[in-house]
Amino acid sequence: MSKSSLSLTYGQAFVAPDLHRHRSSMSVQIPQGEQLISKGGCALISDSTWRNSIAKQAGDLSVRGFLADYYSTPDHWDIKTSATRVLRALNSWCHSQSGYIEGGSYICSLSAMIFHQHDAHLFHMGDTLVYRIRGAEFEQLTRDHVTDLGGYRYPSRALGMDGHVDIDYSTFPLKQGDLFLFMTQAVRGTLVPSEYVQLIRADVSDLDAACERLAEAANQRAIERGYNANQFCFQLVRVDRLSDDEPDEQPRVFHHLPVPPELAKGERLDGLEVVEVLSRTAKARLYHVRDVRSGRDMVMKAPSPELSTRNVYLEHFGLQQWVVERVNSPFVVKVMEPARTRRYLYYLMSYVDGETLTEWLRRHPQASLDQRLDIARQLVKAVQALHRHDVLHQHIHPDNILIDRHGNLLLTDFGACHKREGDAQGEARQLARQVGLTEHSAPEYALDTEVGRRSDQYSLASTVYWMLTGHLPYTLLPNHLRSHTDLEQMTYRRAQLSNPAISTDLDDALRRSLDPLRALRFRRLTELAYHLRATPKGDDESRRPPWREPANVWQAIATVLLLLLILSWWFK
Repeated sequence: MSKSSLSLTYGQAFVAPDLHRHRSSMSVQIPQGEQLISKGGCALISDSTWRNSIAKQAGDLSVRGFLADYYSTPDHWDIKTSATRVLRALNSWCHSQSGYIEGGSYICSLSAMIFHQHDAHLFHMGDTLVYRIRGAEFEQLTRDHVTDLGGYRYPSRALGMDGHVDIDYSTFPLKQGDLFLFMTQAVRGTLVPSEYVQLIRADVSDLDAACERLAEAANQRAIERGYNANQFCFQLVRVDRLSDDEPDEQPRVFHHLPVPPELAKGERLDGLEVVEVLSRTAKARLYHVRDVRSGRDMVMKAPSPELSTRNVYLEHFGLQQWVVERVNSPFVVKVMEPARTRRYLYYLMSYVDGETLTEWLRRHPQASLDQRLDIARQLVKAVQALHRHDVLHQHIHPDNILIDRHGNLLLTDFGACHKREGDAQGEARQLARQVGLTEHSAPEYALDTEVGRRSDQYSLASTVYWMLTGHLPYTLLPNHLRSHTDLEQMTYRRAQLSNPAISTDLDDALRRSLDPLRALRFRRLTELAYHLRATPKGDDESRRPPWREPANVWQAIATVLLLLLILSWWFK
């Protein structure tokens, strides 16, 4: 006899004159098969704090973004880890994007409930409302994060309000027949608890009809009391059946899949044949593999067998895959889906038929300045793609940059990548140090000071400087710093001294991006990218003929005038 899985039913209803301008959004997603077992079903509701043209967009983005990212998290992450990481990433993105919007923002209240096996997991911030109806009991599960100012209530905590967000988290057991009601704050003050229970229990076989009854009754009550009744929404979720599986007694570990053994050329794993061993490090193994069925070439990255019991490292290994999957850029290596079920812990990336930047420069010592600047601009676009998802690479250097046969760049190696979540500075520095600092690492990694996007900017600029000159910008390497007083010994070497073709403008831009003090670098990578643009041939000072130089022209005029003056005196 086969085991039954968790079964949910839901219904929804909106009250809005124009659904396209509705500032609230809600959704329920109930996956099938293994995903329902590992991730559960999810119901959530959001409500924008602004009443403008982007309010609907803010609500929809928060709901769609959470569902897409949550169900893409690694299966070995537990419910709390997955949802919390996704919410923090979503919060960082909303907060950063709001700074570019005039007269609005992506700030919104959000409540998400995940139904998994025999338990519900509730994540909440803001003033959206979630109630549980069990028999005649009507219980509010969320706490309002609001501040009263002049008779108006404003959210004191919400998604996108600040760079760091506090998330209310609670978990509780489910019972068959439990009903959960999701509402927006605007509904408050219309119906009383007994009315909610009565209207829902009138006919629980059709939850859409139950939501419509709630919407109609709340709307009518609001009209009678003079409320603004044009922004109501209701969502009901019922637990029809619980899973037959026994609830997890032990916390899930991150290495539920075994770490692959050492592989050699010709060996196979999960239908993938090893073509070449690319690298063996203390942390990971990198293999060029080929799918024996399709013939597709890929790169397999797996943890080192020596780290098979290191849960912390294996958790971050899973994060690497998730991070790369989120970044969609032609300049960042892509994660590939395996054709078969994985029996071991690894992930697959697209195979690049190319060479590292170090190897490319060794084979192209005569590459022009414009060719090198084109590679630099591609590298900027790769790092910008990561930063848009609040991901720090933390290990940018020439050996992690691939150039294919067509001169296209791909940024690789995410062993030190860090998803920015609040103030986790120590975690970010620790990851970078575990992988190993290089001569291109920013000084702050060696000195235990704050790291961020400008740290990646330093590594990028150092790589570009080396690519244009063949040297490093400082005699004292950043990874050899021991104290803050050592920063005084870091004296920038002008790039023009090694490559006269570099313009003064570009040299000054590199110097600023490579400032030992993080706060003095460019605020945004776009500012550095501006100075990396190709120089029009007509404006290239290094190619300007001598007779086109203004100083030379005036010298010639002065010489002619002097000769004329001498001749006039001679013939007098």
